[in-house]
Amino acid sequence: MDAEQRWHVIHQQRLAIGDLLDGLTPAQWESPSLCDAWRIRDVAAHLTTVSIPPSPGSLFVDLIRARGSFHQLNTLATGRRAARPTAQIVADLRAHAASRKVPVVSNDRNVLFDLLVHGQDIAIPLGIQLPMPLEAAADGASRIWSMGWPFWAKRHLRGTRLTATDTEWSVGSGADIRGPIRALLLLLTGRTSAAAPLLSGEGVRRATGHSTT
Repeated sequence: MDAEQRWHVIHQQRLAIGDLLDGLTPAQWESPSLCDAWRIRDVAAHLTTVSIPPSPGSLFVDLIRARGSFHQLNTLATGRRAARPTAQIVADLRAHAASRKVPVVSNDRNVLFDLLVHGQDIAIPLGIQLPMPLEAAADGASRIWSMGWPFWAKRHLRGTRLTATDTEWSVGSGADIRGPIRALLLLLTGRTSAAAPLLSGEGVRRATGHSTT
């Protein structure tokens, strides 16, 4: 995919997530997401921090409070945004769906896979289907495989070969792991419990701790 294609998918996925969120009950907003320690509300709020970045002043204060920890910085910024009314979070996501702003030291490829994965963090625990474009998912999976921090996918999945069953994509060598590219993307980003039921092959138990049927 080129940058223009990625931004098109990002725009459409933001709108799709906005539609999903708009139909949630108050209890669903407060329920756990796939993202560790974050509610659905927190994940949704986090998505708005990309298209509507925190002000330089608040970012500086958060950086001091976070003592240089990117994870803590992200948590602080997300927590502040999550305090907004849910209707405002949805409105922000929709109003800035076409934004092409990119966080410092990031790029459009990172924005794309972050959005795709966090969309599933919201949808899967709620039992809601959120379609993921195959080409975009493969682009995201390739990007994550090429990275080190924060996922270290090559290290964690050493000795396995990942192959998508619904699009042309594969990486690695060793024990076979097969499944939809959506499931492989979840596996690459550490969502092993959500990915495992969708995967097959001799490498699944090694990678996830789950056996396949």
